[in-house]
Amino acid sequence: MQPSHVQQQLAPLSRVIAERALALTVDDVPEDIWCYLKLCLADAVGIAFASRNYDFATTSLRSLDRLGSEGGASIIGQEQRVALRDAALMNGLLIHGLDYDDTHLASVVHCSASAFPAALALAEHQQLDGRSLLLATLIAIEIDALLGTQAGGVFQQVGFHPTGVVGVFGATVAAARLLGGDEQALVRSQGVALSLSSGSMAFLDDGSWTKRLHPGWAASSALQAASLGVSGFEGPGEAYGGRFGFYSLYAPGTAVETETISAQLFMDWALRTVAIKPYPICHFNHAPVDAALHLRRQHGLVPNDIESITVLLDERQFGVVADPIERKRLPQSEYDAKFSVPYAVATALVKGQFGLAELEDAARLNSDVLALAQRIHCEHDGRSRYPDVFSGGVRITTTDGRVLEHFDEINRGAAGQLLSAESVYEKFMANCTLTISSEQAEALWQLLQRMDELEDVTELMALLRTETNRAS
Repeated sequence: MQPSHVQQQLAPLSRVIAERALALTVDDVPEDIWCYLKLCLADAVGIAFASRNYDFATTSLRSLDRLGSEGGASIIGQEQRVALRDAALMNGLLIHGLDYDDTHLASVVHCSASAFPAALALAEHQQLDGRSLLLATLIAIEIDALLGTQAGGVFQQVGFHPTGVVGVFGATVAAARLLGGDEQALVRSQGVALSLSSGSMAFLDDGSWTKRLHPGWAASSALQAASLGVSGFEGPGEAYGGRFGFYSLYAPGTAVETETISAQLFMDWALRTVAIKPYPICHFNHAPVDAALHLRRQHGLVPNDIESITVLLDERQFGVVADPIERKRLPQSEYDAKFSVPYAVATALVKGQFGLAELEDAARLNSDVLALAQRIHCEHDGRSRYPDVFSGGVRITTTDGRVLEHFDEINRGAAGQLLSAESVYEKFMANCTLTISSEQAEALWQLLQRMDELEDVTELMALLRTETNRAS
């Protein structure tokens, strides 16, 4: 007799998703969802402009020249246009490149980073209006969030980056709808997307750049999968269930309930639980950093006051930000540092802040930070509400024997502690002005906040093509 989860997986999720995605209209979307979606996408655009200031972006964009990329699609931050799929690839990479983009916490998926680039590429290609662009992006985000949540954090435990392996599906459905696909075309497209789903966590072993690629690859692959499916190319009729379906391959043992997806998709809006990041580091590190900053301010702590620090997290998060502890205490690169909770907490305690500057080489090699990181270890805390939110805290033992502790059940930016529109604006301006003028950034912000009023996306694309002050 087969395990119950195998029987549940045999349900035709691909068809349920196709039906619901085709039925959704602009009028079905609550006003608060439109408003928050525009904030999320503005945040994504700001990060993309900031990414143009870094070597990984220059290198990635240069790679297009080796293969040739002729076309009419736009990459954020440059006038020169490229092929459609390459634009989706690079925009996803730029949005996710600083690990500063929003995250749907229960699925641990950076939904906007794959959803928006795929929808944006087609919206420009087809000269769609702003609401069509927003609706397509929202469809992809909602699908990815529900698909990722079903796995309950298993993807990372078995070595897959959730954004990479999940992101292709939502973007594929949204793209197939934009391309005029019917229900069967959307089913075929999801089946094709199954063979294009990818994203290894191997970057954690050496701080390399591959994670930055995953959402862009998902967006680019989604355009390919959707085009094939809408053109009639046959893919498996069920992408998610079955012995070689998505969950069996990427999250073995996961119980997937088609009825749950059907009841929640485009009803219980996942976007309301998407967290915009206050820090440019792995989301798992945010609550410990906030806790460390809180204790620093409250008690006037300086590094010499601290005997030891215990970071309090769910043990399922350790493999990403805490293990192996010796390596995490001494990150070897800027990207390595993003996934080190000892480095993040030590930096916050030494400097009283954490921004992009705190990831530069000079900051990463700060002797006071590295010395304090050596006095940090991690401990499981049963109060954590992971994976629904990314709870965390710190316990500090001082040199005079005091034990100071602060724990946040809900990390800042998550539902219940969402960043205000003013905070998102400030982050957007700080990111954009790394590479474009404040006047250009302000004009872009204002346009992004009225995306739903645009008759077509031409004006938006022109502003997104604003040349940055660092040549790529």
